[in-house]
Amino acid sequence: MYKVLMIEDDAMIGDMVTLYLKEEGFHVIREENGTSGIAAIPQFQPDLILLDLVLPDMDGLAICRQVRETSSVPIMIISMKNKIVERVNALGAGADDFMCKPFSMHELIARAHALIRRAQRYPTMNQFPVAQSIQKVQEEVKPANPTVLAAIMDKQDKITLNTNTRSMSVYGEIVETTYSEFEIMRCFINNPGRVYSREDLLQTVRGFDSFVTDRAIDVHIANLRKKIEDNPKEPKWIRTVWGVGYKFVHM
Repeated sequence: MYKVLMIEDDAMIGDMVTLYLKEEGFHVIREENGTSGIAAIPQFQPDLILLDLVLPDMDGLAICRQVRETSSVPIMIISMKNKIVERVNALGAGADDFMCKPFSMHELIARAHALIRRAQRYPTMNQFPVAQSIQKVQEEVKPANPTVLAAIMDKQDKITLNTNTRSMSVYGEIVETTYSEFEIMRCFINNPGRVYSREDLLQTVRGFDSFVTDRAIDVHIANLRKKIEDNPKEPKWIRTVWGVGYKFVHM
């Protein structure tokens, strides 16, 4: 039984979604504010978080960023806000999907299953502090380990992905990534020099059963550049191929 944590202060919407999810076989708990929602995560260990952007005590984007400091659990935003910039900001804060109220319950269920299915293809990051994460990855990473993917520059492992812990390190330092960012980097490192169109990357991180836009890929690329490039405005690793998409240059 999949577990869903819903952080929503609107009782009518919260009760309706909770009832529907339970009828579909999900185990659901609902918290009415950000503080109690964040506190529930370590004990409940949800497979998916449904998060409203407007809460009585905290901004939903702030909650999203805080969750991403320790967890890669899929986060779906459900909000009355429907402007493109708001969707872009949510993706930039670490959300994996965005649905505008009112929404179809059938679509919500389909997207929930899709997010959980993709996230559980590989073990997710454990809930432990960043310092412990670094130590754990350093203990696991060995040159012959097939679960470790590395992009090498100047005879050093500049970027390392560990597919067991779904963690990325840059020069040995853990850098937090969303599910989508990790999958994009996996594609890049596995196929250096290959040009990926936005549609290629959309299929990689979302599949065909969840609605996203090309703009979402641009946001993920911009976030990755901030995390791995010495100068994100003049990227050396993730290059734009004008009119086509992006490629990863293996130096």
